[in-house]
Amino acid sequence: DLREAGITPVIPGKRGRKRKIRHDKRRYRERWRIEATFNRLKDFRRIATRYDKLARNYASALALAAVIAFWC
Repeated sequence: DLREAGITPVIPGKRGRKRKIRHDKRRYRERWRIEATFNRLKDFRRIATRYDKLARNYASALALAAVIAFWC
């Protein structure tokens, strides 16, 4: 269980759930922003499949994809 490990949930529960799960709405908005960022970066095939063998080359491709994704 996440709570036993000291982790607080950020994802809200389903609407029809009988027992409500408490979550922080402000932290959920931040989580959504991070997920959206990763999804935009994964639109680039090279980033999603990681063709580069060296971490340095992958980091360079990731930086380039970030500039292209957020410039437009």
